[in-house]
Amino acid sequence: MLKLTVAIPAYKEEENLKVILPRLVSVLERIEPSHEILIIDTREPMDATEAVCADFSTVHYIPREGVYNYYGDAIRTAVAKTEGEYLIFMDADGSHDPEFITQLYAYKDDFDVVIASRYVKGGSTKNSKVLVLMSLMVNIVYALVLNLNCKDVSNSFKLYKAKDIKSITLTSNNFEIVEEILFKIKKKNRNLKIKEVPFTFDKRMFGETKRNLFVFMVTYLYTLFKLRFGK
Repeated sequence: MLKLTVAIPAYKEEENLKVILPRLVSVLERIEPSHEILIIDTREPMDATEAVCADFSTVHYIPREGVYNYYGDAIRTAVAKTEGEYLIFMDADGSHDPEFITQLYAYKDDFDVVIASRYVKGGSTKNSKVLVLMSLMVNIVYALVLNLNCKDVSNSFKLYKAKDIKSITLTSNNFEIVEEILFKIKKKNRNLKIKEVPFTFDKRMFGETKRNLFVFMVTYLYTLFKLRFGK
């Protein structure tokens, strides 16, 4: 069994991956030779992401499964395909520094979930004030309503034990699946140990964000209600 899988959902992120992948491969070769990198692309190619991945032997190009090109489909595909003992998700837009994986991985033996956290002392984000305010509100409400003992619930840059995430059923289709993961593994393990490591969230390098603010708000409220009051 491999020790570490790093999974990156991608949606027309060719230009960003050209920058990210060489750095990511270099980091992983140094800290964990037993690894794989999964690039979960759209169902049908929309750019040359597959060709970018082909330059690296440990990078596996995988079209996402599911009827649509939902972010949730990419996450579920990654969970199904991962072969590592530990699983790290990171974004393809350049906002997550590949070198920071060294800090996440350092805590793998002592904690069940390790979060690159913007909202603990020493963490920060370079996004606009409006996005920061929205993110803070989402994190405070989700943590309070769902009884999650962490400050940065919504950042996808986290390390999990793969067996934990494979043991739950994920149903969300949009970005709120990140909160669903944490809530459901905490529900299965009330003694879940979470570590937040201060992290600076950077701006997107190339391309446009895939987040629609109206859809973002509606789906987050719906998922919050579903998780809090569902069975």
